[in-house]
Amino acid sequence: MSAARGLLLALLLARLAAGSPAAPRPRPARHLPRGACGLRDPGAAASSRLAGGSRSAGQVCVEKSIIFRANTPYPTDIITTPGGRDLLFCVQPNDSNLNYIQQPQHIKESDFLKFSEKYGRHSFLTLSQAQPSFSAFYRAGDPILTYFDSSSALSTLRQPVRMGASGLCVDGNPAGFLDSKSTSCTRIFANLSKSCITDPALDAASYYRDFTVLKVPINGIIMQSMKVKITPVAPPGAPYMKDNTCNNVVSEVVYEIEFNSTHGIQSVSVQFKVTSVTGNSGSSLQQHFTLHFWTRTLSHTLPRSGNPGYIVGAPLLIANSGAMQHMTVLQSQGDGSCSQFLRHKVQFGRNMRTGCKLSLSQILEESDCSYIQQKLYKAFQGMNRAEDLAIIGSARSTRVEEWTTILIQNCSVQAVNCTSCCMVPVTLEIQILWTKEGLLSNPQAQLLGARYFYQCQPLKFLSMSMVPLTTVVTFTDMTEWPEPPRGQPKTYWKLPFDFFFPFKVALTEERSYRSDLAGYFLLILILSSILCF
Repeated sequence: MSAARGLLLALLLARLAAGSPAAPRPRPARHLPRGACGLRDPGAAASSRLAGGSRSAGQVCVEKSIIFRANTPYPTDIITTPGGRDLLFCVQPNDSNLNYIQQPQHIKESDFLKFSEKYGRHSFLTLSQAQPSFSAFYRAGDPILTYFDSSSALSTLRQPVRMGASGLCVDGNPAGFLDSKSTSCTRIFANLSKSCITDPALDAASYYRDFTVLKVPINGIIMQSMKVKITPVAPPGAPYMKDNTCNNVVSEVVYEIEFNSTHGIQSVSVQFKVTSVTGNSGSSLQQHFTLHFWTRTLSHTLPRSGNPGYIVGAPLLIANSGAMQHMTVLQSQGDGSCSQFLRHKVQFGRNMRTGCKLSLSQILEESDCSYIQQKLYKAFQGMNRAEDLAIIGSARSTRVEEWTTILIQNCSVQAVNCTSCCMVPVTLEIQILWTKEGLLSNPQAQLLGARYFYQCQPLKFLSMSMVPLTTVVTFTDMTEWPEPPRGQPKTYWKLPFDFFFPFKVALTEERSYRSDLAGYFLLILILSSILCF
């Protein structure tokens, strides 16, 4: 019996290979109640197709009971006969002349509604899925929408996270609006030579090319003005294999997103760090992903650092062109390198010292001392350079008297006795002078001034790829306390026309008036004798 079935299947496949299937049986149409939802059958009746178009479909079918196992490379299907009693096993050949619409009818824009009403069908998508609804602006935690122009498709900006104990990357995690954070995960490659070229997670271009970020969520037509292009900063090239090593592999992605309240996202930039992965089967790579949100109008959102004086532990307030910020210093990452956006806040009254290493592999290619200096100064200062420092913790940007200018001492451009060296800043010492003013029972801390003092060392071109940077913050108390009282004041008072004043003075200041006490008694006796007589 099994041999007979195999022979029948062999004859069936032979006819398919010859391209002349004997008596192909059409697939029966499936009839559904009016208004019901059902899958569109590719071989449905001609009434469900537009006039002028015809679909070619040929199948060879046998009884299902004859076929024990299907091992044919052609598409197969199990259908029922029109009576619904027997099951048929059908094979459809992969013929290039079949399975497509021939001479499709051209539909004009004026006829679209007519054809849509005539041939439209119900959808399996719910109304919320078919027509997604968004708010008028991004809220904290909302996914950031992206738009692909080539396919007119909406998506979300992704921030991969680690999953499980192994820490493998999960690429489907959406990035949340105003959720500045860093994540890291690990990728393991079964075939590094293939993944190096085909895996988009390793290519820097996949993080900014062919899509844009929507400024605000949009329900209707997406206009060009609502799209924000992602600007890459010194983008690396595509990954490539060389000597069993995949080069230009993305190891870190940093998105910098500028927002403006309910007006949405204003600009997006992305920076990369690349590395090389060696090996083939079982090679791994750890990637870091950072999202940093910032705005130019923080003066209305920053909390007070005191009222009016600074509170110990509160962040210092600085201003740059009227925009208030917190004073920050360099912060190191897990591998000891300097973070581009994450920084430590300087807290009032607390001395601190931080250190990290800055990569100069791309900067040294410029071979310009001034250019290298500016890059290092910018790394020390952060995104917004500090120009003014708030004297009190409740300072407002509109009150000029509550701010003081920060003194900045930079390095000289050229090194002494070294033609191929450049004096670059390696240490920043922030010196802050403060004092207490007001009542002794409730003194208020306020700042007197601050100085950014850069200490420099000669850097020889192309000799160092990593430069250690150090930041030191010191607070100096300049309070001048008043002299304490030396003792309690003595009692010395006199009433007008006081007859007993001499006696009171004699009792309180006995030592000073002891020599005159006899004279006072004699005077009293004389006066008494005159009054008596």
